[in-house]
Amino acid sequence: MDNRRVSGVIYGPWLVGLGAALWGTESAWRIPLNDLFAADVIVFWEHVLILIMFLPLLISRLGEIRKIDVRTWGYLLFSGFAGSAVGTIFFTLALKHGNPTVVNVILNIQPVISTMAAFLIFGDRLATRFFLYASIAILAGVFVSVAHPALIGASFERAGLSRGTGFALICALFWGLSTVAGRGVMLGASLRLASSLRIVVGLTCMTLILLAYGKLHVAALWPIAAQAHAAKAIVLLVLLASVSGGIPLLIYFEGLRLTRASTAGYFEMMQTLAAVCITWGFFRASLQPHQVVAALILIAAVALVHHVQQQVEPG
Repeated sequence: MDNRRVSGVIYGPWLVGLGAALWGTESAWRIPLNDLFAADVIVFWEHVLILIMFLPLLISRLGEIRKIDVRTWGYLLFSGFAGSAVGTIFFTLALKHGNPTVVNVILNIQPVISTMAAFLIFGDRLATRFFLYASIAILAGVFVSVAHPALIGASFERAGLSRGTGFALICALFWGLSTVAGRGVMLGASLRLASSLRIVVGLTCMTLILLAYGKLHVAALWPIAAQAHAAKAIVLLVLLASVSGGIPLLIYFEGLRLTRASTAGYFEMMQTLAAVCITWGFFRASLQPHQVVAALILIAAVALVHHVQQQVEPG
C-alpha cells in the first residue's frame, strides 16, 4: 500500500505535466482550422466530438444528477458558458488575429485572475506579496503584448498591439473565472459527472450562439473551404477534440488526484512550453528579444503568485 502511494506521488506530477502539455498542442490544430471554419463553428464541432468521447462517463453517472443542488448548477452553467464555450471562442479568435506565441504566453495571467476571483467569491485569503507579484505579471504581460514599445506613442497598431491580444485577455478573464466556478462545481458533484456536464452545457451554449447568429445550417457548419479539404478538416477536428481535448482532461485530473496542488501548479506550465514550441517552431510566430524576457518574467511572477498563495491556503 505504501509503495503504491509513493509510486503515485512520483508519477502523479508527470501526469499533470503530460495532460497540460497535450492541452498546449491545441494551437497545432486550431490555427489551420481557422482557415476552414469560423471560430464559433470550430468550438461547436469540438464540443460535439468531446461529448461523444465522454458519453460513457456521463451515462454511468446519470443517477448522480438529481443530487446536484441549485448552487452547484449555477457554477456549472457559468463554467460551461464562460470557460468551455465563450472563452474557447475568444482563444480561437486570438490565434487567428494575433501572434499565436504571444497569445499562449499572455494566457498565463489566468492564475492571477482566478486567485483574485476566489478571494471575492469564496473569501480566500490573499498572501501579503500577492499584489506585488500580480502587478509584475500584469506589467510583464503588457511588454509581451507590444512588439515595438518605442512606437506605442505613435499608435497601438504600429507598436504591434493587435485584436488577437485583446481576444487573448478576454479569454484569460473567462477562463480564469471559469476555474473558480469549476471549484464551486467540484464541491457539489463528482469529477467525472462535472467534466461531462460541463461539455453538455458548453455544447448547448454553442448551439444557441450559432442559432442566434444564423449559423446553424450546413453552409456555415461545413463551409466551402471545409468541403474542399474534407479529410484535413475531419482529421484536425478529431485531433483537437481528442489529443488536445478529452484525453488530456482525463490524464490531467488523474495526475491531480495523486499530486499536491503546490506541486501541480508548476507542472501545469508544461502547457505554455508545449504551445510556444509549436507556435514558434512550426508556425514561425517568433518573439522580439524584449518579449522573450517579459515572457520569462511573466511566467516567474505567476509561479511566485502560486507559491505565496499555497502558503496561506489551508491544506
